[in-house]
Amino acid sequence: MEKQRLLEECQAKASQCKRCVLWETRKNTVFGKGNPEARIVFVGEAPGYNEDIKGVPFCGKAGDVLDELFSSVNFKREDTYITNIIKCRPPNNRDPLEDEIKACIPYFERQLEIIKPAVICCLGRHSLRYFANKFSLKEKGSISVLHGRVMEAGEGLFPSMKIVALYHPAVAVYDPGKISILKKDFQVLQEI
Repeated sequence: MEKQRLLEECQAKASQCKRCVLWETRKNTVFGKGNPEARIVFVGEAPGYNEDIKGVPFCGKAGDVLDELFSSVNFKREDTYITNIIKCRPPNNRDPLEDEIKACIPYFERQLEIIKPAVICCLGRHSLRYFANKFSLKEKGSISVLHGRVMEAGEGLFPSMKIVALYHPAVAVYDPGKISILKKDFQVLQEI
C-alpha cells in the first residue's frame, strides 16, 4: 500500500507539471498503470492519441497488441506495471524532444525508485536509448539489432536489474506480419 500511495503522490505532481510545452495540449497526464509491487515494468516512449484521451498507457491498437503479447507468455497486464518515458502526448504523435524527455525524467525515475523492478522492458527505440545511456549498457546498437536481448544494468539505482530490448507493439499494428517476431522476443521474459 505504501508504494501505491507514493505513486499517487508522484502522479499528482506530474498532473500539474508545466516543465515543457506539452502541458498546453494534454487532455490527460498518462502516468502509468499496474501493480506497484510488479517485478517487471514495461516502458514505452510517450502516450498516443487514445492514451491522452483515456489517461491510460497502451490502451489503443498498440495496447491490443501488447495484450496479445502478454497472453503469448501467460502474463497478465495487472501483474506488471506499464508506463512511458514522458507523461504527455507530443502533438501528432511525433517523437518526444530532448527537452520534453528531460522535463519528465524526474517523474519517470521516481516511479522506478518506488517500484524497484527486477526487469525493465524497453518498448521501442526511445526507451532503449534512455536505458542504454543511463546505465552505459555494454551492448550497443539500434532496437532492430538488440530486440529480444537481455542486458544487465550493472550500476545506478538498481545494480542487478535486467533490461530487455523489445520492439514497440505498434510495429505489429503497421506491419501485422511482425507479430511473430514480437512474440518470439517476448519468450525471453519467461526465461528470466
